[in-house]
Amino acid sequence: MTMELSYLQAAITGFVQGITELFPISSLGHAVLVPAWIGGSWKDFTTDPQSPYLTITIALHLASAIALFLFFRKRWFSLIGSGLNSLTGKRSETGGVFWMIVVATIPVGALGFLFEHKFQDLFAKPIASALFLTMNGLILIFAERMSRRGAPANEDEIHEYSERIGLKSAVAIGFAQSLALFAGISRFGVSMSAGLVRGLSHSSASDFAFLLALPVILGASVAKLPELFTSANSHLAGPIILGCAISGVATYASVAFLVKWFKTKTLYPFAIYCLVLGVASLIRFA
Repeated sequence: MTMELSYLQAAITGFVQGITELFPISSLGHAVLVPAWIGGSWKDFTTDPQSPYLTITIALHLASAIALFLFFRKRWFSLIGSGLNSLTGKRSETGGVFWMIVVATIPVGALGFLFEHKFQDLFAKPIASALFLTMNGLILIFAERMSRRGAPANEDEIHEYSERIGLKSAVAIGFAQSLALFAGISRFGVSMSAGLVRGLSHSSASDFAFLLALPVILGASVAKLPELFTSANSHLAGPIILGCAISGVATYASVAFLVKWFKTKTLYPFAIYCLVLGVASLIRFA
Protein backbone atom coordinates (compact mmCIF):
# COMPACT_ATOMS: atom_id res chain seq x y z
CA MET A 1 0.00 0.00 0.00
CA THR A 2 1.31 3.43 -0.98
CA MET A 3 1.47 5.79 1.95
CA GLU A 4 -0.37 9.07 1.61
CA LEU A 5 0.66 12.10 3.63
CA SER A 6 -1.38 15.25 3.14
CA TYR A 7 0.09 18.71 3.46
CA LEU A 8 -1.95 19.26 6.63
CA GLN A 9 -0.66 16.03 8.15
CA ALA A 10 2.90 16.97 7.15
CA ALA A 11 2.50 20.40 8.73
CA ILE A 12 1.22 18.92 12.00
CA THR A 13 3.95 16.27 11.99
CA GLY A 14 6.65 18.89 11.37
CA PHE A 15 5.32 21.15 14.11
CA VAL A 16 5.13 18.32 16.66
CA GLN A 17 8.62 17.14 15.68
CA GLY A 18 10.10 20.62 15.97
CA ILE A 19 8.56 21.39 19.34
CA THR A 20 9.15 18.01 20.97
CA GLU A 21 12.69 17.36 19.66
CA LEU A 22 14.39 19.60 22.23
CA PHE A 23 11.67 19.65 24.85
CA PRO A 24 12.38 16.79 27.30
CA ILE A 25 9.20 14.96 26.30
CA SER A 26 10.39 12.66 23.46
CA SER A 27 9.77 13.53 19.82
CA LEU A 28 9.70 9.87 18.77
CA GLY A 29 7.18 9.06 21.50
CA HIS A 30 4.92 11.82 20.23
CA ALA A 31 5.42 10.66 16.64
CA VAL A 32 3.87 7.36 17.72
CA LEU A 33 1.21 8.62 20.14
CA VAL A 34 -0.17 11.60 18.18
CA PRO A 35 -1.36 9.48 15.21
CA ALA A 36 -2.70 6.86 17.62
CA TRP A 37 -4.75 9.46 19.49
CA ILE A 38 -6.03 11.11 16.30
CA GLY A 39 -6.98 7.78 14.72
CA GLY A 40 -8.51 7.47 11.27
CA SER A 41 -5.99 7.51 8.44
CA TRP A 42 -3.33 8.69 10.90
CA LYS A 43 -3.46 5.32 12.66
CA ASP A 44 -2.07 3.59 9.56
CA PHE A 45 1.11 5.64 9.90
CA THR A 46 2.32 3.52 12.80
CA THR A 47 0.30 0.31 12.41
CA ASP A 48 1.17 -0.43 8.78
CA PRO A 49 4.55 -2.22 8.75
CA GLN A 50 5.25 -0.87 5.26
CA SER A 51 4.68 2.74 6.28
CA PRO A 52 7.73 5.03 6.05
CA TYR A 53 6.18 7.39 8.60
CA LEU A 54 8.82 6.92 11.31
CA THR A 55 11.53 7.25 8.68
CA ILE A 56 9.93 10.54 7.62
CA THR A 57 9.80 11.85 11.18
CA ILE A 58 13.46 10.99 11.73
CA ALA A 59 14.36 12.64 8.42
CA LEU A 60 12.59 15.78 9.66
CA HIS A 61 15.33 15.86 12.30
CA LEU A 62 17.59 17.36 9.63
CA ALA A 63 15.65 20.61 9.85
CA SER A 64 15.88 20.44 13.64
CA ALA A 65 19.63 19.88 13.42
CA ILE A 66 20.08 22.89 11.14
CA ALA A 67 18.01 25.08 13.46
CA LEU A 68 19.96 23.87 16.49
CA PHE A 69 23.28 24.58 14.77
CA LEU A 70 22.18 28.06 13.73
CA PHE A 71 21.11 28.91 17.27
CA PHE A 72 24.46 27.80 18.75
CA ARG A 73 26.62 28.52 15.69
CA LYS A 74 29.09 30.78 17.53
CA ARG A 75 29.54 28.14 20.24
CA TRP A 76 30.03 25.40 17.65
CA PHE A 77 32.60 27.35 15.65
CA SER A 78 34.52 27.92 18.88
CA LEU A 79 34.25 24.27 19.95
CA ILE A 80 35.32 22.87 16.59
CA GLY A 81 38.22 25.32 16.29
CA SER A 82 39.45 24.57 19.80
CA GLY A 83 39.03 20.85 19.30
CA LEU A 84 41.15 20.88 16.13
CA ASN A 85 43.73 23.13 17.79
CA SER A 86 44.05 20.64 20.64
CA LEU A 87 45.36 18.11 18.14
CA THR A 88 48.37 20.39 17.65
CA GLY A 89 48.99 20.65 21.40
CA LYS A 90 47.03 23.85 22.07
CA ARG A 91 44.92 22.64 24.98
CA SER A 92 41.96 24.57 26.32
CA GLU A 93 38.75 23.96 28.27
CA THR A 94 36.74 24.57 25.10
CA GLY A 95 38.77 21.94 23.24
CA GLY A 96 38.21 19.51 26.10
CA VAL A 97 34.46 20.00 25.90
CA PHE A 98 34.55 19.35 22.15
CA TRP A 99 36.18 15.96 22.71
CA MET A 100 33.75 15.15 25.54
CA ILE A 101 30.93 15.67 23.04
CA VAL A 102 32.69 13.39 20.55
CA VAL A 103 33.15 10.69 23.21
CA ALA A 104 29.53 10.97 24.38
CA THR A 105 28.31 10.60 20.79
CA ILE A 106 30.14 7.32 20.11
CA PRO A 107 28.02 5.00 22.34
CA VAL A 108 24.64 6.32 21.19
CA GLY A 109 25.79 6.33 17.57
CA ALA A 110 27.00 2.74 17.71
CA LEU A 111 23.95 1.42 19.56
CA GLY A 112 21.62 3.34 17.28
CA PHE A 113 23.29 1.85 14.20
CA LEU A 114 23.01 -1.67 15.60
CA PHE A 115 19.60 -1.67 17.21
CA GLU A 116 17.46 1.21 15.91
CA HIS A 117 15.42 -0.88 13.45
CA LYS A 118 14.88 -3.67 15.98
CA PHE A 119 13.79 -1.22 18.67
CA GLN A 120 11.40 0.54 16.29
CA ASP A 121 9.82 -2.75 15.27
CA LEU A 122 9.44 -3.88 18.88
CA PHE A 123 8.62 -0.69 20.75
CA ALA A 124 7.26 1.91 18.28
CA LYS A 125 3.72 1.06 19.34
CA PRO A 126 1.29 3.25 21.32
CA ILE A 127 1.24 1.10 24.46
CA ALA A 128 5.06 0.82 24.56
CA SER A 129 5.50 4.54 23.86
CA ALA A 130 3.02 5.35 26.64
CA LEU A 131 4.99 3.19 29.08
CA PHE A 132 8.34 4.75 28.17
CA LEU A 133 6.89 8.27 28.25
CA THR A 134 5.72 7.58 31.81
CA MET A 135 9.21 6.32 32.65
CA ASN A 136 10.64 9.49 31.10
CA GLY A 137 8.59 11.58 33.52
CA LEU A 138 9.96 9.56 36.44
CA ILE A 139 13.54 10.02 35.17
CA LEU A 140 13.07 13.80 35.08
CA ILE A 141 11.67 13.82 38.62
CA PHE A 142 14.56 11.68 39.87
CA ALA A 143 17.09 14.05 38.27
CA GLU A 144 15.47 17.06 39.90
CA ARG A 145 15.49 15.36 43.28
CA MET A 146 19.19 14.57 42.87
CA SER A 147 20.19 17.98 41.51
CA ARG A 148 21.82 20.88 43.34
CA ARG A 149 18.69 22.70 44.40
CA GLY A 150 18.86 26.38 43.78
CA ALA A 151 22.19 26.15 41.99
CA PRO A 152 22.75 29.49 40.24
CA ALA A 153 23.16 29.73 36.49
CA ASN A 154 26.86 29.76 35.65
CA GLU A 155 27.94 32.37 33.14
CA ASP A 156 31.00 30.29 32.29
CA GLU A 157 29.31 27.04 31.29
CA ILE A 158 32.42 25.69 29.54
CA HIS A 159 34.33 25.87 32.83
CA GLU A 160 31.48 24.16 34.67
CA TYR A 161 31.44 21.29 32.16
CA SER A 162 35.18 20.78 32.51
CA GLU A 163 34.99 20.94 36.28
CA ARG A 164 32.11 18.53 36.79
CA ILE A 165 32.02 16.25 33.72
CA GLY A 166 35.05 14.17 32.79
CA LEU A 167 35.54 11.64 30.02
CA LYS A 168 34.05 8.79 32.10
CA SER A 169 30.93 10.83 32.71
CA ALA A 170 30.80 11.70 29.01
CA VAL A 171 30.77 7.98 28.17
CA ALA A 172 28.04 7.38 30.75
CA ILE A 173 25.95 10.23 29.31
CA GLY A 174 26.49 8.76 25.84
CA PHE A 175 25.01 5.44 26.96
CA ALA A 176 22.20 7.29 28.75
CA GLN A 177 21.31 9.02 25.47
CA SER A 178 20.83 5.59 23.97
CA LEU A 179 17.66 5.19 26.04
CA ALA A 180 16.05 7.51 23.49
CA LEU A 181 16.00 4.54 21.10
CA PHE A 182 12.87 3.62 23.07
CA ALA A 183 10.03 5.77 21.71
CA GLY A 184 8.94 7.79 24.75
CA ILE A 185 12.35 8.43 26.32
CA SER A 186 13.68 11.93 25.58
CA ARG A 187 17.30 12.19 24.45
CA PHE A 188 17.51 15.77 25.67
CA GLY A 189 15.77 14.82 28.90
CA VAL A 190 18.15 12.01 29.85
CA SER A 191 21.21 14.07 28.82
CA MET A 192 20.13 17.03 30.93
CA SER A 193 19.19 14.69 33.79
CA ALA A 194 22.68 13.19 33.72
CA GLY A 195 24.17 16.69 33.88
CA LEU A 196 21.99 17.60 36.86
CA VAL A 197 22.98 14.43 38.69
CA ARG A 198 26.64 15.32 38.03
CA GLY A 199 26.09 18.65 39.77
CA LEU A 200 25.61 21.06 36.88
CA SER A 201 23.20 23.96 37.24
CA HIS A 202 20.00 23.78 35.20
CA SER A 203 21.34 26.34 32.76
CA SER A 204 24.62 24.50 32.20
CA ALA A 205 23.00 21.04 32.14
CA SER A 206 20.53 22.16 29.46
CA ASP A 207 23.29 23.92 27.49
CA PHE A 208 25.45 20.79 27.51
CA ALA A 209 22.44 18.68 26.48
CA PHE A 210 21.77 21.01 23.54
CA LEU A 211 25.36 20.57 22.37
CA LEU A 212 25.19 16.79 22.76
CA ALA A 213 21.95 16.65 20.79
CA LEU A 214 23.26 18.09 17.53
CA PRO A 215 25.63 15.29 16.36
CA VAL A 216 23.07 12.57 17.13
CA ILE A 217 20.13 14.39 15.53
CA LEU A 218 22.19 15.23 12.46
CA GLY A 219 23.59 11.72 12.12
CA ALA A 220 20.18 10.04 12.50
CA SER A 221 18.54 12.29 9.92
CA VAL A 222 21.32 11.97 7.33
CA ALA A 223 21.27 8.18 7.73
CA LYS A 224 17.52 8.12 6.98
CA LEU A 225 17.53 10.44 3.97
CA PRO A 226 18.45 7.74 1.38
CA GLU A 227 15.35 5.77 2.41
CA LEU A 228 13.17 8.70 1.34
CA PHE A 229 14.79 9.20 -2.07
CA THR A 230 13.12 6.20 -3.66
CA SER A 231 10.50 5.98 -6.40
CA ALA A 232 7.99 4.63 -3.87
CA ASN A 233 8.25 7.81 -1.79
CA SER A 234 8.72 10.38 -4.55
CA HIS A 235 5.09 11.55 -4.26
CA LEU A 236 5.78 12.59 -0.64
CA ALA A 237 8.43 15.17 -1.56
CA GLY A 238 6.14 18.19 -1.29
CA PRO A 239 4.65 17.35 2.11
CA ILE A 240 8.08 16.39 3.48
CA ILE A 241 9.60 19.72 2.40
CA LEU A 242 6.73 21.55 4.10
CA GLY A 243 7.15 19.44 7.23
CA CYS A 244 10.89 20.17 7.31
CA ALA A 245 10.36 23.92 7.01
CA ILE A 246 7.85 23.95 9.86
CA SER A 247 10.02 21.62 11.94
CA GLY A 248 13.03 23.91 11.58
CA VAL A 249 11.13 27.03 12.64
CA ALA A 250 9.48 25.21 15.56
CA THR A 251 12.82 23.80 16.72
CA TYR A 252 14.50 27.22 16.70
CA ALA A 253 11.61 28.73 18.67
CA SER A 254 11.61 25.88 21.19
CA VAL A 255 15.37 26.17 21.81
CA ALA A 256 15.08 29.93 22.32
CA PHE A 257 12.31 29.30 24.83
CA LEU A 258 14.12 26.53 26.70
CA VAL A 259 17.40 28.45 27.02
CA LYS A 260 15.50 31.17 28.88
CA TRP A 261 13.35 28.68 30.80
CA PHE A 262 16.23 26.75 32.36
CA LYS A 263 17.94 29.87 33.63
CA THR A 264 15.37 30.00 36.44
CA LYS A 265 13.05 26.99 36.15
CA THR A 266 13.13 23.19 36.39
CA LEU A 267 12.15 19.97 34.64
CA TYR A 268 9.11 19.37 36.86
CA PRO A 269 6.43 20.77 34.47
CA PHE A 270 7.73 18.53 31.68
CA ALA A 271 7.83 15.55 34.05
CA ILE A 272 4.20 16.12 35.02
CA TYR A 273 3.20 16.43 31.36
CA CYS A 274 4.92 13.11 30.55
CA LEU A 275 3.26 11.35 33.47
CA VAL A 276 -0.21 12.67 32.61
CA LEU A 277 0.03 11.88 28.88
CA GLY A 278 1.81 8.58 29.54
CA VAL A 279 -0.75 7.29 32.03
CA ALA A 280 -3.67 8.55 29.92
CA SER A 281 -2.20 6.77 26.90
CA LEU A 282 -1.69 3.56 28.90
CA ILE A 283 -5.35 3.62 29.82
CA ARG A 284 -6.42 4.50 26.28
CA PHE A 285 -4.38 1.85 24.45
CA ALA A 286 -4.23 -0.96 27.02
